[in-house]
Amino acid sequence: MRRIYFSFILLVLVWNLTAFQNNETLIYDIKYGMITAGESSLSIEESTYKDSIDIYRILSIAKTNSFFDNVFKVRDKIESIWRKDDMQSLRFTKKLKEGKYRQHRIHFYYPEQGFTIYTKFGRKTKKAKEKRMEIQPFTQDILSAFYYFRYQEFAVGDTVTVNVTADGRSYRAKIIGRKLVTIETIFGNKECIVAEPIIDGEAIFKQTGKILIWVTNDEYKIPVKLSSKIVFGSFKAILKDAKNVPYKIVKNK
Repeated sequence: MRRIYFSFILLVLVWNLTAFQNNETLIYDIKYGMITAGESSLSIEESTYKDSIDIYRILSIAKTNSFFDNVFKVRDKIESIWRKDDMQSLRFTKKLKEGKYRQHRIHFYYPEQGFTIYTKFGRKTKKAKEKRMEIQPFTQDILSAFYYFRYQEFAVGDTVTVNVTADGRSYRAKIIGRKLVTIETIFGNKECIVAEPIIDGEAIFKQTGKILIWVTNDEYKIPVKLSSKIVFGSFKAILKDAKNVPYKIVKNK
């Protein structure tokens, strides 16, 4: 059940100044089949970094509920520091606790110099290993790529690509607009684009099947649903609550 947090799959790019509001928070039920296994949230807020750099702080938290804790306990925290003026990632941190699995990794990005310093902490030794990696212009981490995507002009039939560097790897990701559907959401019935993220080469979701994301067909591109096949079945993320969004909630999931 490793690395299943849905925030890792929303990847891409272009520009729209009304894509999200400050302090937006999206909260999802994570379901395995008919079972609600836990909850995941995505939030974004304006802040400063190193006292003077205006940034967005993006935070993803995933956890299983008390019932599922007895089967496979998950406590994941992922954070992105994303520079506000040019939308480039400056830091990406992951702290995962999934069953007996532990992971702690940090990327520090230096966009002007074209490199990142990747730090990986050993699960048993607790010692850190560092390596320097070259990065492409406008490289994103996984969380910042999600919000970068929401700034895009995107329609059915479109394909967009982005360079991503995370977990000590660099790869190209693209997202394809597959079709338009209208589905029931907490905002009522909404027309959505069904988008499919595809990652070139060996990357985060190498063990999963097709991933599909339903985003509202408008300038906000709010992800209201996600589904993916994984090695032990399939899971869904369903938006159940939202704060500081442009829509009124008419039905809580």
